[in-house]
Amino acid sequence: MTETNPIRALEAIMDGFNVTTGVAAAKFGEVFITVTGGLNTIGANHIKQMAHGAIMANSGHFNNEIDILALESMAVSHRTVRAFVEEYVMSDGRKLYLLGEGRLINLAAAEGHPSAVMDMSFANQALSAEYVAKNRGKLEAGVHPVPVVMDQEVGRLKLESMGVKIDNLTTEQKKYQESWQEGT
Repeated sequence: MTETNPIRALEAIMDGFNVTTGVAAAKFGEVFITVTGGLNTIGANHIKQMAHGAIMANSGHFNNEIDILALESMAVSHRTVRAFVEEYVMSDGRKLYLLGEGRLINLAAAEGHPSAVMDMSFANQALSAEYVAKNRGKLEAGVHPVPVVMDQEVGRLKLESMGVKIDNLTTEQKKYQESWQEGT
């Protein structure tokens, strides 16, 4: 795994993952999946290092996480080998594979987000719109996170619809968790 945030990198190491630079990973990796939401997470310097048969996919955001223009300019040819799989032949004979044209792979080559996930997203959007309308004139201009109580309510309703029951904290337990004066 690669990471630019030192805290996340340390967390990944503590979770048992190997963490290195992108260029170092490109030398030995076989499958590269970007999940950054960033620009050129896989660039020309990575592509130059990739082994024959390496596969690239984007699961993060727009189709700019993989530098497709660099990949195309470095390739001597490319062809579609099957639906959602493009083969790029490099000048040294290596073949690299790009899935879903570098677009969000779960949307480009699969069914996207299932309704069981989207219903929660839409519920949060509706409750957020209601929250903004009810608090008109009270909120400063800018981006506001969804209030935790709304996320919790959507989660509670989803679990209920699935027939899943969970424990609830007692008043005493809530007070203890919210206090910095008790416990260690």
